[in-house]
Amino acid sequence: MAKKYSSKINKIRTFALSLIFIGFIVMYGGIFFRENFLVMTIFMLLGLLCIVASTVVYFWIGMLSTRAIQVVCPNCGKPTKVLGRVDMCMYCNEPLTLDPSLEGKDFDEKYNQKKSLD
Repeated sequence: MAKKYSSKINKIRTFALSLIFIGFIVMYGGIFFRENFLVMTIFMLLGLLCIVASTVVYFWIGMLSTRAIQVVCPNCGKPTKVLGRVDMCMYCNEPLTLDPSLEGKDFDEKYNQKKSLD
């Protein structure tokens, strides 16, 4: 079975969005403990921490995407951003690389690691 890859920026944005929903669910969980003020407060604070963490992650990926190199995807023709040596198109999941030594090789996220096997 082929492994499903996606753009690094989209993965991080999806993680940040999931933190928001997790925070809301944790906060709603606190409603079941209305009689116990301490437990309800703990749930509300944990939910708030998840939402604050999401804000930090969104800020971080925003800063990271400003240094990403923008290229035009050869498959769909839309502009997309490339982080690292290899990445996927945000729209059509076409493997992209800016490293000439990796052209023609099978896509592998391990190429982005410091000690990759070339």
